[in-house]
Amino acid sequence: MNIPDDLLYTQDHEWGRIEDGTLRVGITDYAATELGDIVFVEFVEKGSHVAKGEAFGTIESVKAVSEVYAPASGTVTQINEPLADTPELLNQDCYGDAWMVVIEMDDPSEVKDLMDAPAYEEFLAQEAK
Repeated sequence: MNIPDDLLYTQDHEWGRIEDGTLRVGITDYAATELGDIVFVEFVEKGSHVAKGEAFGTIESVKAVSEVYAPASGTVTQINEPLADTPELLNQDCYGDAWMVVIEMDDPSEVKDLMDAPAYEEFLAQEAK
């Protein structure tokens, strides 16, 4: 399982990378593996405001339809539009080219509640029990 050290993680298996007051968000390798082959994605519109914990999009796979949740409150300033045509990128490169949205955070201190890589790894180990 790939869990990069430079990211923050949610209990819903999203990751976030802080970039100058913004948070680039995607799903974790664990989430992509559990979902199986991803066939469709849909996101809120650019410029939408999302609250921490609120869904900002939907992922449809051969196994399930799942919502993805904002790790922090703010305005969606970027959407990874190529994912609409190639949602399978989420299975191939979830930490790279398959990021989902960028959120300009209202309050960057909200990320203090997110897990670092070792805490997320421990969280996954506990979930597996």
